[in-house]
Amino acid sequence: MMLGEQTDSADYWKACGDAALANGVKGIVIMGAHWDCRGSGIEVATNPSPAKSPVAMVHPSKYASYPLKPDLPTAARVIDMLNAAGFSAKPNPSFTWIHDTYLILIRMFPAGNMPPATLLSLNARMDPHFHMQVGLTLRGLREEGYLLIGTGGAVHNLYRNDWSTMVRYRDNLSQTVPPEHWALEFRQAFEDALTKNSGPDLRRAVTRLMKHPEFREAHATDDHFMAACFVAGAAGGVEDWEVTTGELGAETWELSNMCNSQYTVGRWQRAHPKAMVGVV
Repeated sequence: MMLGEQTDSADYWKACGDAALANGVKGIVIMGAHWDCRGSGIEVATNPSPAKSPVAMVHPSKYASYPLKPDLPTAARVIDMLNAAGFSAKPNPSFTWIHDTYLILIRMFPAGNMPPATLLSLNARMDPHFHMQVGLTLRGLREEGYLLIGTGGAVHNLYRNDWSTMVRYRDNLSQTVPPEHWALEFRQAFEDALTKNSGPDLRRAVTRLMKHPEFREAHATDDHFMAACFVAGAAGGVEDWEVTTGELGAETWELSNMCNSQYTVGRWQRAHPKAMVGVV
């Protein structure tokens, strides 16, 4: 829903995309929230001509004709990197792209000029340390000019949203009542973790959020939190200590209690855009 609307977050994604292109981004590696695989492994999308899954309450004209650009060489390399680090990674040659990734990329690169992109699944066991370690394993791609992105939600509990205006008027952004205290509490804890920690401290701060007293209110299921753990790993190397911290660039609330916060961690560098990762 929010992904189909013109918001401050959408403007921020466009600005991030413009910065990526201006700095010669080599490709994008992205982990969403709606694709997970069973067992102990992880999958990487290798469909050369992926379709797009439909998006509820977003008109197809906003995404149906957009040309996707899967990065099969980088997908193969990512699989090798993960397997070398002890993961059980394998290709998925039939995966259909889901809105949590392709709508972000469309907003970032609306002219149809998206860089080659590699999509990663979650693991269905939803272990925060597993997903953090995936990000840490792929951290070195930043040194080569790749942008690493995690898409999920700072506060995402569909059971605690106020759906009344969406059902009556197809309006998800009106905020007729303020967010409840648990949503505000966890949203602030999430910001503190991203913006006040760096390096291994960032990894600890983000994974520790699953012990926050309001975590289960903020996330009825764990899937929309795992991408933040991935980003914490990707930006949480020893080399990032006291160098790479997060910045809140935009934020959009919808359905009263759902908070979509947009963070970037790091900065582009002239020679190598090695410090940029994003979480939404």
